[in-house]
Amino acid sequence: MNYRKKTLEEIPEENTPVWSCTSESCKGWMRDNFAFDYTPVCPLCSSAMEKGMRMLPQLVNTNLDQKSLSKGVKIDR
Repeated sequence: MNYRKKTLEEIPEENTPVWSCTSESCKGWMRDNFAFDYTPVCPLCSSAMEKGMRMLPQLVNTNLDQKSLSKGVKIDR
């Protein structure tokens, strides 16, 4: 009765540059090619971030130069 069980495809991974939060209590991180700044701050806790590498599934960012875009207008609450 396992006819519904599908075999999972192998997702290709690659060594990807990322930014990781330096705060001990925060686990925030982001891919470098999705960051808007050359040296971003953590969006969760506003701490500094450090550059590193992680093995992550491949993603394609169609916008080649994300950092040159304007960030928009910040809305204060």
